[in-house]
Amino acid sequence: MSPFPYRLVATDLDGTLLRADESVSTRTRDALAAATAAGAAHIVVTGRAVPWTRHILDDLGYEGLAVCGQGAQVYHAGEHRLLTSLTLDRQLAGLALSKIEAEVGPLAVAASRDGLEGEVLVGPGYRTQEGPLPYVPFEDPAEVWSAPLTKLYIQHPTLSDDELTRVSRETVGGLVDVVMAGPGIVEVLPLGLSKATGLSLAARRLGVKAAETIAFGDMPNDIPMFGWAAHGVAMANAHGELKAVADEVTASNEEDGIAVVLERLLQA
Repeated sequence: MSPFPYRLVATDLDGTLLRADESVSTRTRDALAAATAAGAAHIVVTGRAVPWTRHILDDLGYEGLAVCGQGAQVYHAGEHRLLTSLTLDRQLAGLALSKIEAEVGPLAVAASRDGLEGEVLVGPGYRTQEGPLPYVPFEDPAEVWSAPLTKLYIQHPTLSDDELTRVSRETVGGLVDVVMAGPGIVEVLPLGLSKATGLSLAARRLGVKAAETIAFGDMPNDIPMFGWAAHGVAMANAHGELKAVADEVTASNEEDGIAVVLERLLQA
């Protein structure tokens, strides 16, 4: 058997490592354990902020670094400690929001506050996904801007996620970044921030290079991570934009797509 060809395995969470019920299959856990036993580090790279990620990492027994908040946060899971955190300029974000609404009409808005215990604030009309993730409703828009934020979430009553992302980028591309991170999840981020930003910081701490990294994902917000890593693997359920730039497409998250690739590499 040849040695495992990568020193870092970077995996997105939703739609990639996690199944629809937010579990990780035994097969995938075993494949990741075999890859780490072969000398690779596993790092989670997710759009979720730390408060929405921590319970999953704890359940996995994950004690390494994780990149959260779309690259804004590098989190040490074993020590439950935030190592780095980049916040969204609230003045720029407010200006961007007003410009987007001037172009497309009123938006439903949510916001993720900074920090280990940062709350997710959800405004009127914002459609939340079913599940255990906690959030705090708000009525007064001033509440959004009262404390540091990692990002905003925006929804439109008629535009699709792809349409809202495209129009928002065209309208405010010089002020902030806008990315589609999942169904119903269009995010407003600090300009220049991406999963690649946080992954490169975490990899540097681990002494690992981009050329030694394989990355798995399913959404357009994973495109920068694929651009940074040596090899990008899209899930069968991935968005078409990500599949278009992937080095290969594996099985879906429900069919152990990560394990399929890792097992092949381990047996090579």
